Amino acid sequence: MKKFFLITVTALMATTSVKAQNGYDNTKHEVAISYGIDSNSQMLDAFENVGGIMFGGEFKNESFIGPIAAEYFYRIKNWLGVGGIVVYGHNTEDAYLRGDDDKIGEHKNTYITVMPAAKFDWFRKKNVGLYSKLALGATFRSEKIDSAHPDVKDESDSSVHFNWQASLIGIEAGIPTVRGFAELGFGEQGILVAGVRFKF
Repeated sequence: MKKFFLITVTALMATTSVKAQNGYDNTKHEVAISYGIDSNSQMLDAFENVGGIMFGGEFKNESFIGPIAAEYFYRIKNWLGVGGIVVYGHNTEDAYLRGDDDKIGEHKNTYITVMPAAKFDWFRKKNVGLYSKLALGATFRSEKIDSAHPDVKDESDSSVHFNWQASLIGIEAGIPTVRGFAELGFGEQGILVAGVRFKF
């Protein structure tokens, strides 16, 4: 088993090395993971909190995880990749009646977004690239209220809504097969996005 593992790792390293020597344009597949700030879902939560305050509610101790994204692109041309993006976000906050220090419950939202996407590489070099990205899809939202008050019932709900990501400019740098990247845009991945991309 150990011998098989060593042979497999050696073969993968050799393949990566050959592709790097043959040139960056030989890579066809891209897999990336990223983390962003100020996603559409975060902004939606902020607007809902404002609405809750207007109707007598108050939210404290808000915590948002994400947006965490995984993406895949297949390069059909040197300048164009097509694929998809999956984004995860989770919000937790304590709910109070306005002016009351007694917690009435915990409000939780989970967002899972699936979007077909296209990536446009308009500057491609061996160790650096510039690109733009567009994705359109849907967010599956799961909402839950865990009551901490005898007069408030536990509740849960789910919904689906349209979502998108438009990264106006992205920069990636590194070796031909592994690159760090950062993007500026707006949408479900966030206004600022950073991560790592693997090409093979």
